[in-house]
Amino acid sequence: MKILYQGSPGAYSHLAAKELYPNSQISACKTFDECFRRADEDSEIRIIIPESNRITGNIGIEYLIFKHRLNIYNEHFHIIEHNLLGLPGAKLENIKNVYSHAQALSQCSEFIKKNNINENVRADTAGSAALISETKNKSDAAIASKLSAEIYKLDIIASNIENEKGNVTRFLIMGKNILQPELGNGKYITSFLFKLKSKPAALYQSLGGFAINGVNLTKLQSYPEKNSFSSYFFLCDLDGHIDDPKVQKSLEELGLHCQDFHVLGVFPADKFRDR
Repeated sequence: MKILYQGSPGAYSHLAAKELYPNSQISACKTFDECFRRADEDSEIRIIIPESNRITGNIGIEYLIFKHRLNIYNEHFHIIEHNLLGLPGAKLENIKNVYSHAQALSQCSEFIKKNNINENVRADTAGSAALISETKNKSDAAIASKLSAEIYKLDIIASNIENEKGNVTRFLIMGKNILQPELGNGKYITSFLFKLKSKPAALYQSLGGFAINGVNLTKLQSYPEKNSFSSYFFLCDLDGHIDDPKVQKSLEELGLHCQDFHVLGVFPADKFRDR
């Protein structure tokens, strides 16, 4: 199996991929668009994509989920530990500039402010570590993973510098083929997207079936349709398996109000949810 992630080697997506698929061929893509496009073209490929972060919220890949409609096979919650990386021998008191992804900088804002370091936004965390390794300026540093320090031969100047401990990112494992587990005794997530018919109170009416049947929605996010601010898709997760009669009745009720409806996946709920 081929596993693709976005970013440079050492990115947190790379770490998550190595944890989940240690014996698979793991490769990097420059952009999220490339990840989705390649998975859409090749059924042998799976992609691991960060969907949201506990502290800073959604990552911003919803438009690609709507466009490609790949199947979701699993979710994975990965603990994010940010580190300040510099050239060998670099000291914290000499660091003037720090480079990283915007979300990593935001998640470490207290440390950056406390040490009076200038922020510089880059496309990804591991790529920032690579930049520090190449430019060889001891007053520059990157915020990235420990794996990035190993790959680019940098020192860890300061460990776990995130504002809040327990910083976690939710990843989705996706691919072209439709595959879902049979209904059993475990906990499941059903993920789907929908577009409502244009009528007053459509969203309010469409969600009534979930309340009546006792089905819990864990995610409901709106996203504007391409080139429009008057037409919206909704991305939704619910607790339960699509073959559960309560879930089926809820989705049937929703379907009466929909112009477009698509199931993205049914997958086991990550055990992290029980913490």
